Amino acid sequence: MKKIAIIGSGGAGKSTLARELGNILQLPVYHLDAYFWKPGWQPINKKELQKLQEEITQQDAWIIDGNYGSTMELRLKAADTVIFLDYSTLRCLYGIVKRRIQYQGKTRPDMGEDCREKLDLEFFLWVARFKKRRAPAIKEKLRNTNDITIYHLKTPKHTERLLDQLKA
Repeated sequence: MKKIAIIGSGGAGKSTLARELGNILQLPVYHLDAYFWKPGWQPINKKELQKLQEEITQQDAWIIDGNYGSTMELRLKAADTVIFLDYSTLRCLYGIVKRRIQYQGKTRPDMGEDCREKLDLEFFLWVARFKKRRAPAIKEKLRNTNDITIYHLKTPKHTERLLDQLKA
């Protein structure tokens, strides 16, 4: 586990897991949201995002959290481990609402500078539809990977067990 890609719905806890794994395994952590969103929620373009990920994935060790489907193949090809947080829709919706309350008026540590926490209808619906609209394509991509360890975690308890195993 030296090159780890963490994917899953918004609100599943990808960034939190990335930080915890980084501490346990002593690996550098890269939150894609922090690179994609510039001040005031201004996105970078796809080419910039791809170039950035190419630079990161060429390193000897890393943990990258984030979905960004347009560049997911790049991470999957470079990773030796993928962790797919495939939690229930209700759990993920709870996660984004909790996060909104926790960081109200603030920028999360895993987010781009001056991107104060927000919860708009578009993102809410993206999370609400993730399992039906996004997860099947992710599962297909994962089925088509070779020589990679995949952790398909369906509940926070499964994630806790993985973390406990790695700590031991």
